[in-house]
Amino acid sequence: MCSTIALNNGLIVPVIGLGTWQGVDSPKEVEKAVRFAIDAGYRHFDCAAIYGNEKEIGKVLREKISDGVVKRENLFITTKVWNDDHKEEQVVKACKKSLKNFGLDYVDLYLIHWPVCDSDDVDYVETWRGMEKCVELNLTKSIGLSNFNSEQVNRILKVAKIKPVMNQVECHVNLNQKKLRDFCKERGIAITAYSPFGAPNTPGSNAGFKSTEKVALDSPIIEQISKKYNKSKYQVALRYLIDIGTIPIPKSSSESNIKANFDVFDFKLTLEEVEEIDKLDSGKRTCPAFQYKGFKYYPFDAEF
Repeated sequence: MCSTIALNNGLIVPVIGLGTWQGVDSPKEVEKAVRFAIDAGYRHFDCAAIYGNEKEIGKVLREKISDGVVKRENLFITTKVWNDDHKEEQVVKACKKSLKNFGLDYVDLYLIHWPVCDSDDVDYVETWRGMEKCVELNLTKSIGLSNFNSEQVNRILKVAKIKPVMNQVECHVNLNQKKLRDFCKERGIAITAYSPFGAPNTPGSNAGFKSTEKVALDSPIIEQISKKYNKSKYQVALRYLIDIGTIPIPKSSSESNIKANFDVFDFKLTLEEVEEIDKLDSGKRTCPAFQYKGFKYYPFDAEF
């Protein structure tokens, strides 16, 4: 049974979700992955307009709802506005387009995917006004941020009529984001951890976002904990992220891996084990979004 947490607007979110970024070049693979995931017990699905697979994901969700496998109110669906739709009047249109793709009446969470826009001339504060309209129009139950640093989160909080419930950021054993996590926690903002196993460079459409950094899941401490609990290094990595208060969204198209990633609720790390894994933090990103380096709102030049 998946644990849940309450967001600052009272909405309940499962503490593990299925990431769907890997399906950007293979929507059919993601369709199969979502089907496997629902059958395995997943109820949280992290999506985005730019991934190009909302239609396929929506098809499976509607099938499973129609078949009585799951109720819509028990699903938590996140999607994101892309960097070419940051103007206030574009945001609502983008959200409606995503809903049409999914074939759903609403999403549970709508995020600004990045604080930067492709043309580098739209302030994300303007984008936030469009996000608030999406809530007012009942297109989404809640809104939040993704890849925002602490200064950018603060700037949104100063102008927000509707408070962001989430900041989705890269987070794993080599980038545990402690300062940003503490900052957001103090302000009632939850953290979704994307790329929980890292995201080494791949060719094609993902190449500009990723680096060649790899996450050290073969470290002695993780191997030791893995043996103790009879869990894989990936399961230990996910449990760590849950135990430090984040919501990991591992992505996989393998049925066995999807099931294994969800099988992390029968053990819990000790405080000492968490502290040992904390020492693996190197501050290195596997998703530095180099193509936005130099843009006005590039988020990764700030300390956190």
